[in-house]
Amino acid sequence: MNTRTLGRSGLEVSAIGFGCMGLSHGYGQSLDDAGGIEVIRRAVDLGVTFFDTAQVYGPFVNEELVGKALAPVRDRVVIATKFGFDFDGTSKSGLNSTPDYIRKTVDASLARLGIEKIDLLYQHRVDPAVPVEEVAGTVKELIEAGKVAHFGLSEAGVKTIRRAHTVQPVTALQSEYSLWWREPEDEILPTLLELGIGLVPFSPLGRGLLTGTVDSSTSFADGDIRATLPRYSEQGREAGAQLVDLLTVIAMRKDATPAQVALTWLLAQHPSIVPIPGTTKIHRLEENVGAASVALTDDELEQLTSASDLIDTSVDRYPEKMQKWIDR
Repeated sequence: MNTRTLGRSGLEVSAIGFGCMGLSHGYGQSLDDAGGIEVIRRAVDLGVTFFDTAQVYGPFVNEELVGKALAPVRDRVVIATKFGFDFDGTSKSGLNSTPDYIRKTVDASLARLGIEKIDLLYQHRVDPAVPVEEVAGTVKELIEAGKVAHFGLSEAGVKTIRRAHTVQPVTALQSEYSLWWREPEDEILPTLLELGIGLVPFSPLGRGLLTGTVDSSTSFADGDIRATLPRYSEQGREAGAQLVDLLTVIAMRKDATPAQVALTWLLAQHPSIVPIPGTTKIHRLEENVGAASVALTDDELEQLTSASDLIDTSVDRYPEKMQKWIDR
């Protein structure tokens, strides 16, 4: 597995990371601890060194799972987690990034993960009730205290990124980015490149749509977040059919899979981009990691970009109750 550095931070990680959320949250039936540990340790065997979790995944159980799975190889991996959701029920917005709450919940994350220092700590969603300068300042204190190594933001807008970066350098921004959703290219990605911040795309396979295994006839199981997302309505999924057809054609030419081609396109956009696909299946994990060895020509990359340009992105990514958490 090749490695990449997130921006100018010096934080080196595998070119493809692993998003651990789906092992215990968000996509219907979760794996038990034994199954989750097996998948995570197989990822380590394949050269993955970058693992992503969050307090809210579960809540809490995903951090515990990640901690157990990575304990034997702690010195070989980078663990990222996130704070910022309200678990006390005191916030009307569902968010809480007050300094005292950050300190309290980060200590709890350290305990669940069984580690002394969080390698990369993200604010999961921007809290409009707390100036981001206070958030960045609190994380800076945690870095100085040895509890955190690097600061990140998730789904933050350009103004927020710049404000936070002046207080504590931001190592990475985590946001949705793929052939299925390219909004970060407009303002976010140029800002990150200017400031030397890495981009960590979540849902780099369009929550399954770009793998060719999800189409307009797919039924989502109970507990699957996609059933609530406007872009994954039957009509929304039909909009991506032409792109998936092209992915399939190029994949056949490369002796690869549509998922591998989609990840390769993403890796080609900039060397400080590190996608974090997730899966509960070992054969899908092996497939995703294999994308690091696929090469696309400039013409193939352009064809994919042109096909992606045709997708209607006017439909919101999230339902209204979640859309309010997106920072602009």
